[in-house]
Amino acid sequence: MAYDFDKTVNRRGTNCYKYDEMPNDDTIALWVADMDFETAPCVQQALRQRMEHGCFGYTLVPDSFYQATIDWFAHRHGWHGIEREWMLYTSGVVPAISAIIKAVTEPGDKVLVQTPAYNCFYSSIKNNGCEVVEEPLINWDYSSSDGITTTYHESFYQINLNYFEHLCAQPDVKVFLLCNPHNPTGRVWSEYELREMGEICKRHGVFVIADEIHCEFVNHKLMRNPIHGNGMDELYPKYHPFMAVSDAPCAVCVSPSKAFNIAGLQIANIIIKDDSVHRRVNRAININEVCDVNPFGVIALQAAYTEEGEAWLNELNDYIYGNYQFAKVYIEEHLPQWKVTTLEGTYLMWVCVDEDADALCQRLLQEANVYVNSGTMYDHSPAGRHYIRINLATQRARLEEGLRRIKELKK
Repeated sequence: MAYDFDKTVNRRGTNCYKYDEMPNDDTIALWVADMDFETAPCVQQALRQRMEHGCFGYTLVPDSFYQATIDWFAHRHGWHGIEREWMLYTSGVVPAISAIIKAVTEPGDKVLVQTPAYNCFYSSIKNNGCEVVEEPLINWDYSSSDGITTTYHESFYQINLNYFEHLCAQPDVKVFLLCNPHNPTGRVWSEYELREMGEICKRHGVFVIADEIHCEFVNHKLMRNPIHGNGMDELYPKYHPFMAVSDAPCAVCVSPSKAFNIAGLQIANIIIKDDSVHRRVNRAININEVCDVNPFGVIALQAAYTEEGEAWLNELNDYIYGNYQFAKVYIEEHLPQWKVTTLEGTYLMWVCVDEDADALCQRLLQEANVYVNSGTMYDHSPAGRHYIRINLATQRARLEEGLRRIKELKK
């Protein structure tokens, strides 16, 4: 079945954070991680059916909710053996992360993140009275030519495992906050990298919180370059659930919200094996008062994690990575002074630009009516001022118009 991802969706006037905050109706919104596509038809149908009941009181989460999650990750990602007793539901991945940090740290403890990092990581850490420790990822630019017809260029990020261990060995570092796949760089960590990070954390008593909300967006068709190193013998990107490849103490956070564009329905799961940690996190969820969930979120997850939902999701992935290829070629042709980071996963393109990112983003919004995110949101070091993040999860025509406006502004 072919789904129409080119269908224009007017989101203005729906109290849409992505669009209704914009002062100009003509703004091309390529910023917050929110897609411009209608959710899967099977999800829409399930929500309509639930809405017709007309009563929306407090929700009892059924066994079928847990089983849908267990079956989905076993079938789609080869993560077998998840047990119902390991799972805790909550209203979103960010509330989940905050609750886990509260449960496994004391004020003054340090939490390790890999920068550039998702901006909410910083606030979740600081709001719990903890200190951020940054491991800057290594950015590689690689070019090659066959001397005749082909010039190959790639920009990608790697982990410095020696420095990562140095930071984990610090006595006050209690937690490593992993983003898998990584937002905003678009890296999909290999099994080798995840195992190595897990072994290091286990060796030094560092608890791992794995944010895997972007796990459904992986460009399986993108052949990796062997120059990546780090023992990566995987020819193509593949999502590996951290808990499935490492026995390091951890909590994994997952949700269909990004994949099916249902963030407003507020549903997520935390998966924890350790009974003691599970009890402490459950208590923290209640202390933070994020223990009640939306009835529509419960229904949507069960409808999404089905054969029909997977078929829709597979076509969505193809469309988004078509957008990535289009945007990459467009930038190479019209903005050659910029460099696109190879997008292995997520729908968020990380681009190195030729001027101060904050100033550029302000100019784009005010003069071109294009809204993208500045890299300074994700990297507070001077390096962040060289990057912008572009949301590719929109109709191809809208993306093309946004890039055209950027090109005209940069002339």
